Amino acid sequence: MMTISLMTPPCALFTDNNIIKNIRVTWPWQQNKNNLQQLKLGPMSVSPMGFGTWAWGNQLLWGYQQSMDSELQQLFNLALDNGINLFDTADSYGTGKLNGQSEKLLGNFIAQYPGQAETRDNVVIATKFAAYPWRLTPNQFVNAAKSSLNRLQIEQIGIAQLHWSTANYAPFQERALWDGLVAMYDQGLVRAVGVSNYGPKQLLKIHDYLKERGVPLSSVQVQFSLLSMGEDQMEIKTICDSLGIRVISYSPLGLGMLTGKYTPSNLPQGPSMGEDQMEIKTICDSLGIRVISYSPLGLGMLTGKYTPSNLPQGPRSLLFRQIIPGVEPLLISLKEIALKRGKTIPQVAINWCICKGTIPIPGVKSVKQAEENLGALGWKLKANELDQLEYAARQSPGKMIQNVFQTR
Repeated sequence: MMTISLMTPPCALFTDNNIIKNIRVTWPWQQNKNNLQQLKLGPMSVSPMGFGTWAWGNQLLWGYQQSMDSELQQLFNLALDNGINLFDTADSYGTGKLNGQSEKLLGNFIAQYPGQAETRDNVVIATKFAAYPWRLTPNQFVNAAKSSLNRLQIEQIGIAQLHWSTANYAPFQERALWDGLVAMYDQGLVRAVGVSNYGPKQLLKIHDYLKERGVPLSSVQVQFSLLSMGEDQMEIKTICDSLGIRVISYSPLGLGMLTGKYTPSNLPQGPSMGEDQMEIKTICDSLGIRVISYSPLGLGMLTGKYTPSNLPQGPRSLLFRQIIPGVEPLLISLKEIALKRGKTIPQVAINWCICKGTIPIPGVKSVKQAEENLGALGWKLKANELDQLEYAARQSPGKMIQNVFQTR
């Protein structure tokens, strides 16, 4: 058996597939004393970090436009070429007529990947199924899984996850969600099952319910970062460690608040005028239909009252306005460690999640972001650095607001 280290895509090294059979590929992030390896997640092996695709198709929060698809394909290829094989999505990702767009893009990108077939075949898709009020029977979840498979253009989903629990507002539906996971697993549509936004109590309940039916719970996806390390998160992590369940940490950069890019006077902009509005206007003009435009002053943003340091911006900015002023101690510590290590602030924040034994899935929507996130791999924070960051997090009054669907 020969081992090779890859700094370039496998397809650039060999053209004869017969040569590949006796070679063990080692990725750049494995070339150090820490020797990070792929992790077991149910029956699969996954990279120690995945990429999240919430932004792919989301115009409201992330300003997605279809013109971005070419770069999204590039970053997908870059991820696979560097050993990332876990991609998180959901059947509800994508706004308006773009609902399901994230899964569609992933399906297209997998099919069009120019590298080795083995690399493409090892992609693990973790998709989440929304707890829509009309999903009340196992067959409805089976149909949802088949629809996702069609959009993803694959034969089997890696991890089927319940996007959220209905225990807080429709407890009668909860059993239907659980039976839906069982049905998808029993019919071989998925290789493993998981949950998202489940608190400690509900987590134990569904684990036991699935276990009685011969279905192992493989993963729990929870908001987990230096901005979100409360009692529930730590209790969930402890439970998962004891039961052999893998924790997938979403929003490891706190929706961007741990990137170091934002300050109280520099907040992300809200969504801008989109393609839908212009298409509607064109159609109306051609059919002689009068357009009545509401919010012509953009909810006050076009009044001239506001400046970059005083803007009633989009939903994300409202959240930033509440939290950013209170995270300065944490950002200072992140920057200090980043400078010492020759890393960036996001790389340090993501590495913290890895060191805590979770699989972070930072969202990516540009090649630059993907390249930077890859720099979180191949090294580990020292114990004193972890202590410093966690102390700074505790001293920072700014904390991430928990998902409204998160249960106890």
